Amino acid sequence: MGDSCESVSVDVESISLPGKEHIVKTSHGYVSVTVFGDLEKPALITYPDLALNYVYCFQGLFLCPEAFSLLIHNFCIYHLSPPGHELEAAVISPDEPVLSVDDLTDQIAEILDYFGLGAVMCMGVTAGAYILTMFAIKYPRRVMGLILVSPLCKAPSWTEWLCNKVMSNLLYICGTCGLVKELLLMRYFSKEVRGSADVPESDVVQACRRLLGERQSPNVLRLLEAINGRPDISEGLRRLQCRSLIFVGENSPFHFEALHMTSKIDRRFSALVEVQSCGSMVTEEQPDAMLIPLEYFLMGYGFYRPSQYNVSPRSPLSPTSISPELFSPESMGLKLKPIKTRIPAEV
Repeated sequence: MGDSCESVSVDVESISLPGKEHIVKTSHGYVSVTVFGDLEKPALITYPDLALNYVYCFQGLFLCPEAFSLLIHNFCIYHLSPPGHELEAAVISPDEPVLSVDDLTDQIAEILDYFGLGAVMCMGVTAGAYILTMFAIKYPRRVMGLILVSPLCKAPSWTEWLCNKVMSNLLYICGTCGLVKELLLMRYFSKEVRGSADVPESDVVQACRRLLGERQSPNVLRLLEAINGRPDISEGLRRLQCRSLIFVGENSPFHFEALHMTSKIDRRFSALVEVQSCGSMVTEEQPDAMLIPLEYFLMGYGFYRPSQYNVSPRSPLSPTSISPELFSPESMGLKLKPIKTRIPAEV
């Protein structure tokens, strides 16, 4: 975790709200949604990456007191789990059809209808970011903004397609074996936190490894097949009608994909934050790098962070690391420019 998260003395129990799980029936099956916060507030929906759930995809971000205060003060959080990825999920019946990414997108619309939600803020990581972006293209009136972490937007490259096929075969034959775990951890985290022969892997990687051992491999296989069959939505990005904030770790295997995505979205209302010395899952590996960009992005919607929570003086980010144009008010709020964090590698 980043220093700014660890430097704040806070009782974790005091910032942990009890979430209520809802099992929502959709035309494409049941979906687990865990809700945190005041139902009267605007909605922020989250969608995790492959083989993960909200606990291991967004916990790092929400355990940063400053980020937690920003998000829970302004939003009611709806954590969506891909089918069969919720905690203690049972194996999905083999008789159930494998869902496409289009089906997963339509599920989100039905979930919003179930809770009576209109336009929502969306936050997704990699595969989850792809699904939420596709949702924003297909249902533009239902998305007020996108916060995307190491997102996908193109069809799989040959390299990714082959890696996913290897994982699919292993999941089918061996379940969530050691090699599958290693491939997934390489997808999520940078080499620095995964460790080496001389350096032990970080606590967050160890925790994620344990989670992957508890996954129902047939359920992971279903989502993997959907993601590996995804279409290119690059052209649809030009039609996005909401502002977008994109984070990507410079060591993410999907770094180039995020750059490509940024080039397709209207630059007047989008920003790219490249996080140095970080893999795909910025929310877990360097959540502190997200705080300042999130604050200024949400200012454009009239949201703010309570003043009693001050930015940690040890935070690697400061307003001076952000392009001055980011602060310029425009007709839609803040004008966002490509920005880049300056986070030194930890010694």
